[in-house]
Amino acid sequence: MKKISILIPAYNEQEVLQMLYERLHKLAGEHSEYQFEFMFVNDGSRDRTLEILKTFASRDPRVAYVNLSRNFGKETAMLAGFDHVTGDAMVIIDADLQDPPELIPKMIDYWQQGYDDVYAKRRSRTGESWLKKKSSQWYYKLLQSSTRIPIQVDTGDFRLLDRRCIDALREFRESERYTKGMFSWIGFNKKEIMYDRDPRAAGETKWNYLKLVNLAIDGLTSFTTAPLRLASVMGFVISVAAFIYIVYLLVRPFFGVSTGAGYSSIMAVVLFLGGVQLLSLGIIGEYIARIFNETKHRPLYFVEEYHAAHPRKK
Repeated sequence: MKKISILIPAYNEQEVLQMLYERLHKLAGEHSEYQFEFMFVNDGSRDRTLEILKTFASRDPRVAYVNLSRNFGKETAMLAGFDHVTGDAMVIIDADLQDPPELIPKMIDYWQQGYDDVYAKRRSRTGESWLKKKSSQWYYKLLQSSTRIPIQVDTGDFRLLDRRCIDALREFRESERYTKGMFSWIGFNKKEIMYDRDPRAAGETKWNYLKLVNLAIDGLTSFTTAPLRLASVMGFVISVAAFIYIVYLLVRPFFGVSTGAGYSSIMAVVLFLGGVQLLSLGIIGEYIARIFNETKHRPLYFVEEYHAAHPRKK
């Protein structure tokens, strides 16, 4: 009997956990030909999330949980799940039920057909603002145009991964993580399925625009050096333009054109060049900061408590 691990990162999700568990329990009951493991990763929640998970584990041997010592962020919480799941395949799903668990059997069917990575692509995104949808589209276009890796558009973490994909992802121990790019980077045999994303079932989203911007910057700096190349190109273009302008200033007195005081134009050029220099230094600083973090070789997370799932006795 093949084993399917369902990985659920959770951070302050006490309002929705019961609904999620009931739908997963129903799903597993309708597909008794598989053995299931429900692997929750409590990412330093400050509410009753851990207490609820312990209640689930006490009455259902399929429930496992990893309680991290503090909040390390979703990307690291998923890595903790990769390190602890025991299934032949793994499905990653958010706790907020925006991604329907009822789509998992279709993923399993494609996995049985030989696909290693069955990812869900959003046809629609109910409950999200126009700005969030458009900014997501712009970001993915920017990321796709700046890297050679075929990044999947309008896809999140909701997917099924074969054991060899899980083992490959466990090899990535970098501290600045962008798992969505890693899914594309490892390759293997992929299959796309379309679905309509639901609004959050309960509770509040943990993602604000600042966190989304930070994640976007992590994605750009983790999988492409295009920003550094852009800074070099901008420096070259501005240098050429400045040289042409200097030649123009030197030549025009020969044609009877006087050189005036030009305070405003000088200040505009100085401020423009200063802004470009600061932008370039900022881009370089982002990469240097990542080099600094990686060279420390710190552990990516610490586990405070781990409870393993146990097979049901027949």
